Amino acid sequence: MPTLTPARTGSGNTRYSTVAVILHWMIALGILTLIVIGLVMDHIHLDTMRVFQLYQLHKSIGITLMFLIALRIGWRLTHSAPALPADMPPLEKKGAHLAHLALYGLQVLLPLSGWAMVSVSMLGIPTVLFGAVPWPDLPVLSTLPDKAPVEAALKVVHHWASWGLLGLIILHVAAALRHQFVLHDHVLRQMLPSFGTSSTARQKGETP
Repeated sequence: MPTLTPARTGSGNTRYSTVAVILHWMIALGILTLIVIGLVMDHIHLDTMRVFQLYQLHKSIGITLMFLIALRIGWRLTHSAPALPADMPPLEKKGAHLAHLALYGLQVLLPLSGWAMVSVSMLGIPTVLFGAVPWPDLPVLSTLPDKAPVEAALKVVHHWASWGLLGLIILHVAAALRHQFVLHDHVLRQMLPSFGTSSTARQKGETP
């Protein structure tokens, strides 16, 4: 859901590209769905079959997001992005860039730690993405002779990374709303979907 520090600035872009916007909101929706499923699995008592189904769905969405996040990072590093407002204090710009990098770091860590956790699970339950595509375990972890301590450590990493990501998302949303309703600048609008964009506007940096 966040954006990386601009790979290139000063290009005159007034919006993020169409591809970047689509990936941003797809990832945001996926992350919010995973958060809801995770909270349900942790805090609501369900029958065994329903828990199994939710875990499979959680893993399916997580693996899908892993690929979308990789694509988003690749796109972000090779395409210019709008610069932050010129009147934004330097310290605030630095904080925004660090927060964005932390958000991306956690988005990479979470699916990888989840995949590793499943691979080393003592239960050995196979992962089938969306009930149709078998997904392999990580080969090294799946053959460890003593999986229990590794699984326990990965559970801790995955748990606290999840809460860390949720906290940063809340901060990210609050910052975007501040830009929109307090500072009245263009930061939030840069990432909002745009319909019926004119060719003139696209020439100013809104090309997909």
